[in-house]
Amino acid sequence: MILIKHIDYIKRYIFVADTILIFNSGHFKKMIIQFCGLSGSGKTTLARNAKEYFAGRKVNIEVIDGDEYRKNLSSDLGYTKEDRNTNIRRLVFVADRFAQYEVIPIICAINPYEAVRNEVKVAYPDVKTVYIKCSLEELIRRDTKGLYARALLPEGHIQRVHNLTGVNDPFEVPAEPDLVIETDKETVIESSKKLVTFIEKLLH
Repeated sequence: MILIKHIDYIKRYIFVADTILIFNSGHFKKMIIQFCGLSGSGKTTLARNAKEYFAGRKVNIEVIDGDEYRKNLSSDLGYTKEDRNTNIRRLVFVADRFAQYEVIPIICAINPYEAVRNEVKVAYPDVKTVYIKCSLEELIRRDTKGLYARALLPEGHIQRVHNLTGVNDPFEVPAEPDLVIETDKETVIESSKKLVTFIEKLLH
């Protein structure tokens, strides 16, 4: 159940969606894109690149950043399996509000569990799953947030991260994603083009 203190945050985003609707016209095919992939795989970067590309083509994209929404919408949640699943349900609920108003929401979250990914696809038939795939070795090499170094610290170390998905918390590879983008084998431009092409096909 979403806490009352978070309702204003949701209302603010719904208001933005209502405002955007005024400027949209013509045919629009509703869709919600849920990313899944490990931390540092490039989810937010690709979503922002797609947003920039489509901005010049009068297609509105909302990047639903998992980190930002955790701070504002799901600050009451931890990192247990159930809490992670609840977080995804909340993100998809907000995404659906955007999608109703001719905005394409891209959910940038680790989204590690197959059951909840499938659950939201049943509840919201317009959801498409995009797997942002990257090897653990490459993520450890990148380690833009320093999380992997902390997760690999010895047991008992005061700075050790105990719930990093892919290291000491599970990530379930999606069985049948709608698109797979391999950011450890492609350039950012190549990966961004894949995402853009995927969205363009869905729009037509």
